[in-house]
Amino acid sequence: MMRKDLRRCFIAINLPKNVADEIKKIQELLIKSNLISLKLTEIENLHLTLKFLGEIDEDKVERVKIKLREIDLLRFDCELGEIGVFSENFLRIIWIKVDGKIFDLQKEIDKNLEEIFEKENRFMSHITISRVKNVKDKTKFINFLKKINVNRITFGVDEFSLMESKLSSKGSVYKELEKYKLESKYRFK
Repeated sequence: MMRKDLRRCFIAINLPKNVADEIKKIQELLIKSNLISLKLTEIENLHLTLKFLGEIDEDKVERVKIKLREIDLLRFDCELGEIGVFSENFLRIIWIKVDGKIFDLQKEIDKNLEEIFEKENRFMSHITISRVKNVKDKTKFINFLKKINVNRITFGVDEFSLMESKLSSKGSVYKELEKYKLESKYRFK
């Protein structure tokens, strides 16, 4: 049980509407397949996690905000990649990969927060689109998944956010605590 004075936080990129719309189409394909029982990630909760911070106190939240304000990177473009799972043997999460300079931003976040948090060991740039409850036929489902063609939408990343996750009876509710802008490649003096 989480103590009241702790906040469950993470750092993320929130997704533009056209990306969320593409993911919604893919989620609908998964449901229509009738090969799997799953819990979809709500469209308003779709994001790409750059770093999970866990349950932290208010002092640490403020220290994180200060360190994240120091990040000085240029905005960049990303692209939706293929759909996949972490393990074909133990299906739990269905995700869509994101290609692009996400790793540069994630490494900069790790560097700025190294006095507060350990660095990520295995960062994978992905968006969780659903959690698997039950699979009727793993082989059929994996073959179905491999045939899904994700529209490789390119989208700009010009900001990231410090987020808080509150668990409720209806699932997770996310709240943006602070937003951080990335610089335009056209810097005016």
